[in-house]
Amino acid sequence: MSYIEIIFLAIALSIDACVVSFSYGLTFNHNRLKNALRLGLCTGIFQGIMPAIGYFLTGFVKTFIEPYAGIIVFTIFMYLGIKFIKEAFEKEKEKQLCIDLKCLLLVGIATSIDAFSAGITLSLYGNGILKPALLIAFVTFANSIAGFFAGGKLKNLPTKWLEVTAGILLIILGIKAVV
Repeated sequence: MSYIEIIFLAIALSIDACVVSFSYGLTFNHNRLKNALRLGLCTGIFQGIMPAIGYFLTGFVKTFIEPYAGIIVFTIFMYLGIKFIKEAFEKEKEKQLCIDLKCLLLVGIATSIDAFSAGITLSLYGNGILKPALLIAFVTFANSIAGFFAGGKLKNLPTKWLEVTAGILLIILGIKAVV
């Protein structure tokens, strides 16, 4: 994957963290900078770690799956893209938001599961992992902070279109893998 494609991947993967942070920004009116930084750091760190885990686990089975790498990459990105688009149109349940360490860890894990699959994809493409993982972490950190503060300012922003855009980016990357 080129760095431009990795940037698009990082943006798409960071949308979940941005949307969650947006929700937190709508809710929390105290310690805004501290809470935004905590949320951004947590989501950014997990988004950076998960692709590395996927990348290194792929190494164990790479010789078995390498002949099918294009199809696997296509399938993963198509699945993630369709999932993002589908979730954008599902009715959200009212959620209680907390910002203690346990909740932050859960948010970090929940928003980075997709990044695990991206790590597998990066391995199959033959990319290294350090620079992409750091880029994904940084983009997620920045998007999370931006989402948090946007939540406080733009209470009516249609977040579902951010998720649809992320889904479309992932589908395009998936199609590119087999074309």
